[in-house]
Amino acid sequence: MKRTTTLLASAAAIAAVTAGTASAEMIGEGLTMYMQMGGNPGDGATLARQTGAAQAAAAFGVDLKEQFSAWAPETMINQFKEAVAAKPDCIEIMGHPGSAAFHDLVKGAVDQGIIVTSGNSPMTDLQAEFGAMGFGYAGVDLYVGGQITANYMLAQGLKAGDEAMVYGVFSQAERGLSEKGLADTLEKAGLTVDRLEITQEANSDASLAVPVLAAYIQAHPDLKAIGTQHGGITSVLADTLMKAGKKPGDIIVGGIDLAPATIDGLKSGYVSATLDQILYLQGFLPVMQCVMTAKYKMPGLSINTGAGAVTSQTIDSLVELIDAGVR
Repeated sequence: MKRTTTLLASAAAIAAVTAGTASAEMIGEGLTMYMQMGGNPGDGATLARQTGAAQAAAAFGVDLKEQFSAWAPETMINQFKEAVAAKPDCIEIMGHPGSAAFHDLVKGAVDQGIIVTSGNSPMTDLQAEFGAMGFGYAGVDLYVGGQITANYMLAQGLKAGDEAMVYGVFSQAERGLSEKGLADTLEKAGLTVDRLEITQEANSDASLAVPVLAAYIQAHPDLKAIGTQHGGITSVLADTLMKAGKKPGDIIVGGIDLAPATIDGLKSGYVSATLDQILYLQGFLPVMQCVMTAKYKMPGLSINTGAGAVTSQTIDSLVELIDAGVR
């Protein structure tokens, strides 16, 4: 918690200094922001983002309105329309529906003077067009994130000719680059990779993926690796492998995020590595972007929050921060 408190205090201090007084009004005071959080309130792939956004809003004095979509692209589009209708100062969106689906809506919002920025999944075309008006991105370089995860999996002893399956949302615009980076990297190392699409139902409720995964494992006795870049799916893999009679390490698992069940999987060895995309910053930074653009006309900033992975060797040092909803 010390790190969280320090970050919060630092942001508050910056707000006070830039306001020109030690007392008082925060530089974001009076601003209203709608923000898409992605999954469901409090879940393992969402909680740290909520924490970061809430603490940034408190530090800068922003009135924050959270939106949860269970990762459904159609819901994200509808939520953006609802947010625009409320005429806030700023809206943060996620790129899962894709640039084409969002373009006219974003243009309409920007034309009204609403700042729009993005997080978690990029929309490169929109950032290029509206970056000068504050359209930034806080999240992972998705393809590189997939590569990082694959390389951690390969380090566990996978070799050319091994069978692997990558389970992901390959069809979702730029969002699918995560799994493509993972699958491409395994293939370049000589593995035989099967690319399996996650349905929207399983995308929203990972428990629905369990029978799919169990059946796949049973049908592929020589399977050596499973990779995914979906936090909810990662969280069900350890239990699925255990129930399938597999021992830790029989199938190398690479995933993403730090849900409670994923932490257990790392500790037990069922999960080999999980990409650390620092969800706290994906919450904190878009709020800061909103304030910087609204108050100081700063353009959109692009910040890569995915620098590495968490393994069974490194998880213990992070548990306290994870329990605090920060990591």
